[in-house]
Amino acid sequence: MKFKATVPMAKRPLLAGLALAGAGCGDTVEPQPSAACGDAPLTVAFYAFYAPVSYSADEDPNSPGFSRHMGYEADLLSALEAMPGTGLSFVRRPIADWPGIWLLPATSSFDMAGGGITILESRTVDDAGTPAVAFTSGHITFRQSLLVRSEDAVRLSSYDALTSAVRVGVLPGTTGEARLLRITGIVDGSGVLRAGTRVETPAGTIVADGTGMYTITPAMASPVLQGRTRIHPPSDDMPEVVYLGRESGDAELFDALRDGRIDAVAHGEIRGGEAAHTSGGAFVVAARDSLAEFGGFTLDEEDRDLLACIDTRIDWLTDERRTGFAEWLADPSVFRQRAALWPGG
Repeated sequence: MKFKATVPMAKRPLLAGLALAGAGCGDTVEPQPSAACGDAPLTVAFYAFYAPVSYSADEDPNSPGFSRHMGYEADLLSALEAMPGTGLSFVRRPIADWPGIWLLPATSSFDMAGGGITILESRTVDDAGTPAVAFTSGHITFRQSLLVRSEDAVRLSSYDALTSAVRVGVLPGTTGEARLLRITGIVDGSGVLRAGTRVETPAGTIVADGTGMYTITPAMASPVLQGRTRIHPPSDDMPEVVYLGRESGDAELFDALRDGRIDAVAHGEIRGGEAAHTSGGAFVVAARDSLAEFGGFTLDEEDRDLLACIDTRIDWLTDERRTGFAEWLADPSVFRQRAALWPGG
């Protein structure tokens, strides 16, 4: 049985946490003291390879450090635990496989899932299209970008510069993959591959015919495209797409960029910026997507009372998204400081 809040609370719309009704842009909403969210630990699945947002202290799955949650989301969860009277506690479990991690609260014993998950309506339903999970308030802003070698910063400063001679690495099932395909026109607004697109898969090369049988979105891919390793575009003004990191995360993408096996990595700006910072000048973030999106945690669709309770506290910790990644990067204790001011105890 899924965990439920001990005190009934009004259900909120799926993305209601992105803005509080009746609150203006400059308003500060004071929470009313309320009952605890619950008294049982919540088991959280966290993605292990998305530094600095969510990652394991040690990338080796066989090491004790692999279970130690680090990063922005780890500190946010710790701040939730520290809020007086909240009654929240979390048992963190690392997850190495990214695709579908957001559905784990509906398909496994996990109560929550996180790890830099972009809030998308398409990620709230299962393969049958049935509502399965709901997102918490958006607590971090994401923007996609291209990470390139420093010497290619000018040549690849725009998505318009991506031709069939450019190899772009992506992690399958991510917003980075989906936005790259959409921006470059390899897929249409529904994620359907353009006719003539060739996709290498374990079963052989498949040629898309422009129908919905060949679809890639941030939430799913058509069965015939599972395990895809490379996309050859149908036009010379589109890039070749190379898939890496299914088992080891995006470190494999960065290694391929450094070795020259690919020319760019389509990734979130935050993670790309971290990779550029730690590369010793080898990498830079070049093109930036114009679209900004929010990231959140997922819970089972049925746990709306718990969702609403957690949302109120996330909204407080982030000061209605006035405090986010940049503020945490400057001072990792920022959420702990906000937690100490919570009046709901």
